[in-house]
Amino acid sequence: MSKHEEVTDPDNPEWTAEKFARSVKFKDLPANLQRTLSKPKRGPQKAPTKMLVSMRLSRDVVQALRATGDGWQVRADEALRQKFAKS
Repeated sequence: MSKHEEVTDPDNPEWTAEKFARSVKFKDLPANLQRTLSKPKRGPQKAPTKMLVSMRLSRDVVQALRATGDGWQVRADEALRQKFAKS
């Protein structure tokens, strides 16, 4: 892949002019939707048990993991724990 070749991400598609034209400002959304979207998200863990890391994986590996459905990251963590953290 050349450095100028487009990389597409199905989970985060690029916005088109049509999508921008249909978009709505947050303040123009219905009040109940604004409240729902404004609810606080999960806060910091009191006693973090996991560490955030960044690593590059082969595309086919990530696709296979995601294909297993929701919770794929937890399953990947468990597989790595079984292989490497034999405690």
